[in-house]
Amino acid sequence: MTAAEQAVALAMDELDVWNGVREAVHTNQYPDARLRTRLLRERDPVLLRRVGRLLDRPELVGDDLRPIRVSALAPFTIGSFTDLLRAYLVGAGLAPTLQVAQYGSFDLALATGEFPAHQPDLVVLLLDESVFLPTVWSPADVDDLTEQVQRRLDDFCSAVTTSAADATASVVLHTVPLPAEVRDSFIAARDRAVVAGCWHRLNATLLDLSRRHPRVLAVDLVGALADTPFAVRDDRLHRYGDLPYSDGALSCLAREVRRVAQASAGSSRKVLALDLDNTLWGGVVGEVGAEGVTLGGLYPGNAYRQVQRAAQRLREQGVVLVLTSKNDTAVATDAMMSHPEMLLRPDAFSYRAVNWSSKAENLRAAAAHLGLSTAATVFLDDSPFERGQVSGSLPEVAVLPADGDPARLVRTLLEPGWFDTLDLTETDRRRPELYRGRAERSTFSTGFGSSQDYLRALGIHLAVEPANRYTAARVAQLAARTNQFNLTGVRFDQPATTAMAADPGYLVAACAVTDRFGDEGVVGAVWVCRGAPTWEVLNLVLSCRVLGRGVELAIVGWLVRQARLAGAAAVEGRYTPTAKNGAARDFWTRAGFTAVTAELYRLDLRGADDPTPDWISTEEPQQHG
Repeated sequence: MTAAEQAVALAMDELDVWNGVREAVHTNQYPDARLRTRLLRERDPVLLRRVGRLLDRPELVGDDLRPIRVSALAPFTIGSFTDLLRAYLVGAGLAPTLQVAQYGSFDLALATGEFPAHQPDLVVLLLDESVFLPTVWSPADVDDLTEQVQRRLDDFCSAVTTSAADATASVVLHTVPLPAEVRDSFIAARDRAVVAGCWHRLNATLLDLSRRHPRVLAVDLVGALADTPFAVRDDRLHRYGDLPYSDGALSCLAREVRRVAQASAGSSRKVLALDLDNTLWGGVVGEVGAEGVTLGGLYPGNAYRQVQRAAQRLREQGVVLVLTSKNDTAVATDAMMSHPEMLLRPDAFSYRAVNWSSKAENLRAAAAHLGLSTAATVFLDDSPFERGQVSGSLPEVAVLPADGDPARLVRTLLEPGWFDTLDLTETDRRRPELYRGRAERSTFSTGFGSSQDYLRALGIHLAVEPANRYTAARVAQLAARTNQFNLTGVRFDQPATTAMAADPGYLVAACAVTDRFGDEGVVGAVWVCRGAPTWEVLNLVLSCRVLGRGVELAIVGWLVRQARLAGAAAVEGRYTPTAKNGAARDFWTRAGFTAVTAELYRLDLRGADDPTPDWISTEEPQQHG
């Protein structure tokens, strides 16, 4: 495809996105899943701004979008930032409510910690050089300037951490570009280097706040801008309207904030489904044989090998790989096993579908096998036909093109941040092996007289322990990501979970499962208010991959024993219906609780039976706190 043809195709694609969003809004609906994934890949700030403005309507509905509230504060005019952010948040499957603090209120809000009043989930602090540079400075005294910058940076960090400590929202900030007019004011080369080094240290300090404070999240705008074709600043708009960032730079920042919001809301993807021919290697293996495919060495073979390396790195961080290829199984397997440059051998994939079925059927089968929704899948394929067929049948799947220049494949796969998470837990790292164990359990399940016989043969063991600094991140991740078995829909984040775990008035427990096929890791969590005489379960969540084994009943059994040891008279729990938690509707009654209201259930501990299934073993109950 020539450059002119690519430009025409891009313009037509953007027109399709605009028309699709406009038609959805006309019916008071958010764009459908297919349109949202296309929107998430969009990079044109003009189109994004128009789409974001169009989506600024409180009457829009979409049952599969998760609400999120975001406030923005800045010491300058933020221009199109909220429109750009709104477009990207909707693209990520979020229904945003955005609020911008009054112009001129930045310093006061930061000093008092009084962020906008609509109880946001995220507070975004937009920064420019004015936050850290003194109003008056001289390039003739570079040491004085760097000292002043350091003092202002220290004051800023102190204000942020103090405000974040008292906030219920997460605070998102970003690195700040050093304006050319500041750098170029120094005519001495060594002084320019000193100022640049000072600014690099400033940005490193801002990034380090993410590590030092659980409620602060920093994104690297400076690094992201290096990969964009946009100028950071329009000098005229800066002087005329106190607007230090161009639409292109603001769209880059909005994209980075969206990645944080998506991870915070638990809306990231878990599965990467990959084709083989002209995706993981060049050529069609059925035609050229294993020795004829293009892989490794010089371009384009090195580009395909880098795609495999990128997928391998995602797998090391917990992304589950699925193989779906229209090929003869023996031929494809031989190439994967024998080619010396192949990085992804067959055992790298938790599910393999090398056959002549439709890709949509294979993706459905993979999702069912893994116990995940197809909405958790990203699909990379070179065939426009296959991509179109999957988009038409499974619009919730994020479909990525692998045709065109293979040198761009890694960027296509990684740039949108489909798989982002706030923290990488041990369970994340082990996820591919956990799903491999699921396949072994499925094979093992045949030949038993009853499901109870099968479950007893699994040798399931439940370990429940109070959450600690090592498991709090995983517990919070479960709260954010779990939809099907989430009793109340309340999503306690990591700072809230950590605070409750340290409070003797609460019990936060992490629930891990093992069986004959291995360790499933932390798959469940429960948050409890330990009142007297009644313990109140604030929420209980369980990963869908262990549903159907009675683990949720064993968790309640453990909790009942803990409550008895503490002298409680009763345990109460709630079930609040959501769009996706119907699987948990009868849970409390199955656990022996009695309905008090439509949502409240109660268990009198005097004479109550232990609901733990006889095929699950647990530790002896221990008194904590």
